[in-house]
Amino acid sequence: MLLRARIVVPVTAPPVEDGAVAVSGDRVTAVGRWRDLRDAHPGPVTDLGETILLPGLVNAHCHLDYTRLAGQLSPPRTFPDWIKAILAARSSWTADDLATSWLDGARQLLSTGCTTVANVESYADGLALRRAGTPLRVFSFWEMTGVKSRRAASEIVTEGEHLLDSLPPAPGGVGLSPHAPYSTLPDLLQAGAALAQRRHWWTTTHLAESDAEFEMFMFRRGPMFEWLQRERDCSDCGNGSPVQHLSRCGLISPRFLAVHANYLWHGDAPLLAARGASVVHCPQSHAYFGHRRFPREELESAGVNVCFGTDSLASTRGKKGQPISLSMFDEMRAFQSRDTGLEPSGLLARATVNGARALGLQGLAGELSSGSWADMIAIAGSPSPGQVNEAVINHAGPVRATMIAGRWVASPTALV
Repeated sequence: MLLRARIVVPVTAPPVEDGAVAVSGDRVTAVGRWRDLRDAHPGPVTDLGETILLPGLVNAHCHLDYTRLAGQLSPPRTFPDWIKAILAARSSWTADDLATSWLDGARQLLSTGCTTVANVESYADGLALRRAGTPLRVFSFWEMTGVKSRRAASEIVTEGEHLLDSLPPAPGGVGLSPHAPYSTLPDLLQAGAALAQRRHWWTTTHLAESDAEFEMFMFRRGPMFEWLQRERDCSDCGNGSPVQHLSRCGLISPRFLAVHANYLWHGDAPLLAARGASVVHCPQSHAYFGHRRFPREELESAGVNVCFGTDSLASTRGKKGQPISLSMFDEMRAFQSRDTGLEPSGLLARATVNGARALGLQGLAGELSSGSWADMIAIAGSPSPGQVNEAVINHAGPVRATMIAGRWVASPTALV
């Protein structure tokens, strides 16, 4: 098929006015001007009219489980207070509650232009059905902790491997998520790193998210240290930053996504860059907790790939009178409001091609190019090519049409 739009935004190339995208099966075969492609690519034509056609957005960190907690948790006094609150809030959930929350979050992402998501999974029951219940490309990262359960690391990673191997084939993939340095002891971090290396799986961890975590590992003090020293062996604390700690445990690699990385010590950014890791920044969650300014310049100057994620609706405030929803467009605007150093094209890259790179999907997701997946979205608009990226960033609400793997999952028929 051939798709025509007022402007096509490939992301990895300049915008194309009166553009077209040729699709064969689940792949893009060509991107260019309508007049150049119309004769060379015979077949069904869908004219999307006055729209902007761009690749589907890539959400590099999410907790679909927590969607039903939107607006229920007030910003906490300390980060450990929030952890306790969320554990209490979900303690009474049934399997149906969880499935409803997960699938509602998936629908929200789909309606707001996301086609690929890296989701942290903490409930095994029904995971295969949840994954099958959405057309999204879901990369499911199985969450591992061991402090409360006091189970052996070998038992936890073996259980995780069996679970992920039991999942039927689905768009996306699987990986491991040792939850965080404070909730995952060194033996489990090491065992998880070894399993991921053996299976060539990606890993993701909440890393250096809060000042409480930073103080715990750097100085053996603060509210998190005081809370957890009664729950876990804290001999791994006081030996350097959380980033240095994960490095010693062997987790930081080119297949590692460090989520947050808000509180860094000297040399942390070069260490992440040298190991080829990516950092996922979640702007609305960052604002919710009132963290210090995200160290984007420090990370990117060192050569770290930085991308965006939504995190969960349990750590999103939203605007008065407006419903809270999972939206990468909202994340881009939230980042822009706090960091004016990026052009709109840079913001869009971090919500598309950078997220694809973090997940090892270079050339497949987050861009429109010959050989990429036919994952794309259309939004209303007819700006000039010079203003198109700004128009994309300022888009609000549902997208007009969504295609995943060459199939319309949100129909464009109303546009024709």
